[in-house]
Amino acid sequence: MEGVMPRIVAFMACAISIALTVACSIEPSDERPGLGLPGEVHQQVVEDWSFTEDADEIFIETVSSYWIPHSVTAWCVTVENDLYVAADYADQKRWVANVARNPNVRLKIKDKVYEQKLVPVTDATTIASIDSGFVRKYEYEEEEADEDMTVGYWRVVERD
Repeated sequence: MEGVMPRIVAFMACAISIALTVACSIEPSDERPGLGLPGEVHQQVVEDWSFTEDADEIFIETVSSYWIPHSVTAWCVTVENDLYVAADYADQKRWVANVARNPNVRLKIKDKVYEQKLVPVTDATTIASIDSGFVRKYEYEEEEADEDMTVGYWRVVERD
């Protein structure tokens, strides 16, 4: 009986943790982060992401360092049918640190969930095309870059 009680307690703690994670599929909203993203997982490879052009925001789900899903809203843009996301003040965002640790993400676009990978973009020409795409899609004027602002860019690709 001595070894049984700790096992029961450990099992119950694990079951409660799993139940809370599943039950707490809370989507992010504006600046408020969420948890896991519910929805049907899209199974086919996406060759052309241009269908996202009419989506103002998408959701990005990462995995935190303590294995809890962390989701945020993000703007997205397509350039030559590839999907890109960006983050202002990237060095201050928790989801960016999560992606640096584990680039596998889940994206929710409209009602579908896409299991993908984010790859950092560092090429200046590609970044200029991405920036132009954001200006066109979101209809804002390009501004002088804030010296304190670090912007990160990622390309969405299929997982390995």
